[in-house]
Amino acid sequence: MPELSRFYGIVIKMYFSDHNPPHFHAEYGGQQAVVDIHSLSVIEGRLPARAMGLVKEWATLHRVELQNAWQEAQALRLPARIDPLP
Repeated sequence: MPELSRFYGIVIKMYFSDHNPPHFHAEYGGQQAVVDIHSLSVIEGRLPARAMGLVKEWATLHRVELQNAWQEAQALRLPARIDPLP
């Protein structure tokens, strides 16, 4: 599973050839959430509120890059890294 970004202890990953809807996995402190790229709603799992807020802030800034990463991962190509939050 390629790692797309890492910031403030949060790791963002995406599986190759994963199921729809387009989404990414966010991990923090031993917890994981699966987040829909389009709506930024949590599909599965949970993160602490502060970490989830940072994930949504990051995803809002990088939504187009996330969509491109999804397309690359679906085609079994390594997606590009995405800049972390400053």
